Amino acid sequence: MYGRAVVIAFDEMKGSDGSLRPAYGELFRWLSDVPPDVLDYRRREAEVLFRRIGITFAVYGEADAQERLIPFDVLPRILASTEWDVLRAGLEQRVKAINHYIRDVYTRREILKAGVVPEELVFQNRVFRPEMNGQKVPHDIYVHIAGIDIVRVDPENFYVLEDNARTPSGVSYMLENREIMLRLFPELFARHRVAPVENYPDELLATLKSVAPETASADPTVVLLTPGVYNSAYYEHSFLADKLGVELVEGRDLFVKDDLVFMRTTQGPKRVDVIYRRIDDDFLDPLAFRPDSVLGVPGLMSVYQAGNVTLANAVGTGVADDKAVYSYMPAIVKFYLGEEPILKNVPTWRCRESEHLAYVLDHLDELVVKEVHGSGGYGMLIGPAADKATIAGFRVKLKSNPKNFVAQPTLALSTCPTCVDEGVAPRHVDLRPFVLTGRDRVRIVPGGLTRVALKKGSLVVNSSQGGGTKDTWVLDR
Repeated sequence: MYGRAVVIAFDEMKGSDGSLRPAYGELFRWLSDVPPDVLDYRRREAEVLFRRIGITFAVYGEADAQERLIPFDVLPRILASTEWDVLRAGLEQRVKAINHYIRDVYTRREILKAGVVPEELVFQNRVFRPEMNGQKVPHDIYVHIAGIDIVRVDPENFYVLEDNARTPSGVSYMLENREIMLRLFPELFARHRVAPVENYPDELLATLKSVAPETASADPTVVLLTPGVYNSAYYEHSFLADKLGVELVEGRDLFVKDDLVFMRTTQGPKRVDVIYRRIDDDFLDPLAFRPDSVLGVPGLMSVYQAGNVTLANAVGTGVADDKAVYSYMPAIVKFYLGEEPILKNVPTWRCRESEHLAYVLDHLDELVVKEVHGSGGYGMLIGPAADKATIAGFRVKLKSNPKNFVAQPTLALSTCPTCVDEGVAPRHVDLRPFVLTGRDRVRIVPGGLTRVALKKGSLVVNSSQGGGTKDTWVLDR
């Protein structure tokens, strides 16, 4: 077992010994010069800009479900180029292994035969898609867009907290955060050489076009498929379609004929080659999955199975990103690539295993307990911050359905300087870089979406739980 976690946060600006870290030198000096009322004014100005742009999200399950702004922190999170080099190499390695794993699970299943991953984690997984068994996908790429959640605990070590291999969101905030910072803080940018993220839409479009099926034309038609205006991430869908210069479509805008997908246009039907879909598997095709779905395209899976359309991401990628499979990722990397993982996993207890469950039940007040298929910060227990009644409730849940949970030590997420009501103070952060895998190469824009827990002492960065976002600066050489 892993023993008791000691929670001492690493501060990315000051370091463990309190000395100023080089990447933050210019920001520290700038903060020493700028009056507090200027920061406060620009905070309010940023909020006005975000409201004007209309960047909002909704939280499902709330009584009013009102659209909200995600709080934006005006102080950037800064990474040195050498730090980014490690992250980039680790992200490429991890996503490469994830693609190998998904392909293997739906074809030869060598990793299951070798006993590296238990069969029940695949075949009893509710997001396993038997329809994908033996299914060839264009260019053998399953995860074209991955969002890998990263946390930091000290100067050298980054940990992967979660792999998002289905429909990762948040990239619109990465792009808008940079645009707002460029507008509000030109003098701060002038003090740094910040690597650009503005080319992400071009990189995404190049990736999507590169994975078009062999039957596509030389200039493939790409569309972005959205569930519609009532989806919590609709802003991002419309934003990305606009930036990519592709049509934003709903299921009713597409139809299937002669094993091809067509889009309805004012000039008549137009063949579609690549669908960047922001709809879950269940709702993609009412003839193959949920018959009550009105969001998808009837017959879409038949075109997919004929190899005449690319779905990004592929159907069935959820087998690689639940929290139980996550615990096997170091072994998955070694199995397919023959390499040691560059990015570490957080030590994880699988409550489905009796020995692990016994340990977790004995140490609930020290651990973070998560649902295997949970997301958005919901369904979690943060032991050190929970009262006795909450811990007792989780104990009952664990005993009644242990397979539904994993547990991890309470990691000391690193902190960054953050502009809060009382001034500038450290707050915990994570990072979601976006990894694009095309037929030609892997593309990763330097940075990603930094999420920040705005409440003092909180480790929960999710926007649905009161977290905010920051611009992420990778210093160019």
